[in-house]
Amino acid sequence: STYSGKVFRVTFLTLAVSLIIPLLGAIVLLDCPIDPQPISLKEPPLLTGVLEPNIKLRKAERLWEGQLVGPESIVNIDDVLYTGTADGKILKIEDGELQTIARIGHGPCGRPEDEPTCGRPLGIRVGPNNTLFVADAYHGLYEINPDTGETKMLVSTKTLIEGQKLSFLNDLTVTQDGRKIYFTDSSSKWQRRDYMFLVMEGTDDGRLLEYDTVTKEVKVLMTGLQFPNGVQLSQAEDFVLVQETTMARIRRYYVSGLMKGGADIFVENMPGFPDNIRLSSSGGYWVAMSTIRPNPGFSMLDFLSEKPWIKRIIFKLLSQETLMKFVPRYSLVVELSETGSYRRSFHDPNGVTVPYISEAHEHNGYLYLGSFRSPFIGRLNLQHV
Repeated sequence: STYSGKVFRVTFLTLAVSLIIPLLGAIVLLDCPIDPQPISLKEPPLLTGVLEPNIKLRKAERLWEGQLVGPESIVNIDDVLYTGTADGKILKIEDGELQTIARIGHGPCGRPEDEPTCGRPLGIRVGPNNTLFVADAYHGLYEINPDTGETKMLVSTKTLIEGQKLSFLNDLTVTQDGRKIYFTDSSSKWQRRDYMFLVMEGTDDGRLLEYDTVTKEVKVLMTGLQFPNGVQLSQAEDFVLVQETTMARIRRYYVSGLMKGGADIFVENMPGFPDNIRLSSSGGYWVAMSTIRPNPGFSMLDFLSEKPWIKRIIFKLLSQETLMKFVPRYSLVVELSETGSYRRSFHDPNGVTVPYISEAHEHNGYLYLGSFRSPFIGRLNLQHV
């Protein structure tokens, strides 16, 4: 018995040392791809009241499952839907049939390393002449004729804007007359395929920009943003809302009126990390949360926010895809009032039906749910929730 105990201890210590020494060596010797900065986040809001967890998103149906992948953003012209997908396509969905109408990049597609050439259309909007305005993360800002597929570049990512490159075009919003396009560049350092690096590093080089379709000029409206993501003009078009994903908040920039050129916080300390934002029929806004900040509960991103040293260790040992497996699939969409208060929330704990929701687009009594990773579009009947 004594001999067996000694053998066990020696064996255990030998195994422990054989694992710990290489691990310590990797931590010390391997380079970290990011230079994380501490981020100060408030304690997440309690999920009570209108934010009380429910399973309303589980009532959504999956449409065209397996026929498309990563439909990030969705628009409609009458009852015809349009979306951009992870394989670089702009798709038209009419009477249940899918048709590729345009492609900004070129193949091959499918792997993360293919994205810079394949292209990744993210934000998509409809202009006053029923043309599509598309923000491609790698190539730039485009206008597409949905009938002919004719594609026109408006702003190239190869063009320096005030001395800084565009590396990660994300979303856009267009004035009713089509004169101005407001769009986000999430980072001048990281590309879309490295979005986890951008989040975990806390990079603050994102910008809100304005493109004038008449003068062809691009202006920088806001700088120093941490992962600026979805954008939305107000109904009166007097301000633009910008989702600042890393900081779990929405910024507001005034584009007209007495406050023109000023900025403030529209909503802060949100219950999740916001992706896209779109108008709701009630005069408010739909906000899709890419992941939740549970309270009560544990939020990995909140826990790591002020611990750069742990982030360095993580990214020395794990890839972005591996890290994504630890991000909860909890799906959340909230509706905000015109003043930024919470009206209602739709939840799907564990992301059973539609995981990783990137956008909620309302049309004809339905909420169409985009997802940057799912092979389908979700549809929720708003009369049944």
